[in-house]
Amino acid sequence: MAYSIIRSGGKQFRVQAGDVIRVPSLADKNTGDSVEFGEVLATAGDSGITVGAPLVSGAKVIGTVLKQGRAPKIIVFKFKRRKQFKKTKGHRQGFTAVKIDALA
Repeated sequence: MAYSIIRSGGKQFRVQAGDVIRVPSLADKNTGDSVEFGEVLATAGDSGITVGAPLVSGAKVIGTVLKQGRAPKIIVFKFKRRKQFKKTKGHRQGFTAVKIDALA
């Protein structure tokens, strides 16, 4: 069972061929586009585990964009007691759903 650990958008993901992951928004990609993750931190397979310092040279992960979307709304509420100060704000983080096709 081969897998890789990649970095995208400052976050790390453990991926295998066939996985669907939600990475922080890749705004320049459309549905159906191919995406290549070059920041591979580690790989594992039949030959053992290879850990990069900081990246594994020559390794890449190839995937296909399934959809662009936004996560559910998170409410940010600030207040100061006894001062009649209240502020409500909402935020929806963008994401890109990617299906992992191959580990190279």
